[in-house]
Amino acid sequence: VQLQASGGGLVQAGGSLKLSCAASGFIFENYNIGWFRQAPGKEPEGVSCISTGGDSRLYRESAKDRFTISRDNAKNTVLLQMNGLKPEDTADYYCAAGTHWPLGKYGIHYWGKGTQVTVSS
Repeated sequence: VQLQASGGGLVQAGGSLKLSCAASGFIFENYNIGWFRQAPGKEPEGVSCISTGGDSRLYRESAKDRFTISRDNAKNTVLLQMNGLKPEDTADYYCAAGTHWPLGKYGIHYWGKGTQVTVSS
């Protein structure tokens, strides 16, 4: 099983990044997928999650109207388009798969490796 996030980088405040999560080794379409992040010295927090068919999406309050999650079950990928980035969005971002809905950090079956997002002010 593998979940690999990519697309992170350094961006100025107000900029955009598109994160990608590539999955393999499990039946992707059977799992809800979430994006989580962890900043230094802080607890991990959920950013957004998307249901198996993509018809339901949830965002943490601070990400609403700025981030958009999507998935392509044919390609086993989930994207997170992040616009209007703020310094407080700086964190290690990683994707995860689970069967609970909403998908929280306690209902995860598979965790992926992260990609670093740094937003400068």
